[in-house]
Amino acid sequence: MTDKTKNYTDEQTAEIVALYEARETDNKTIVASIAEQFGKTTRSVIAKLSREGVYHTETRKTKTGEPVITKAELVRNIATMVGIEDDVESLTKATKHDLQALLKALG
Repeated sequence: MTDKTKNYTDEQTAEIVALYEARETDNKTIVASIAEQFGKTTRSVIAKLSREGVYHTETRKTKTGEPVITKAELVRNIATMVGIEDDVESLTKATKHDLQALLKALG
């Protein structure tokens, strides 16, 4: 049995984690900076941070900067507001704009 070559030493791992946790910029910028500093790809750095349990993806946002809300989430919110506990899956066939308008009208 052959030993698998490590991509990162224990010291590198500790330094990468420390740099990531002390970040003052967005994920994309800090990961790119770490990758350049250590001569690794961004995917490699993200994979390492994920294995170490410290990497968190950023919340997706719309063009206006609001968090992305799926149609399924909108339907669940509407169902909760009107007191329906059953599955209202057919409501997801409505447009997202209509669902948002309905949710707003409900309060």
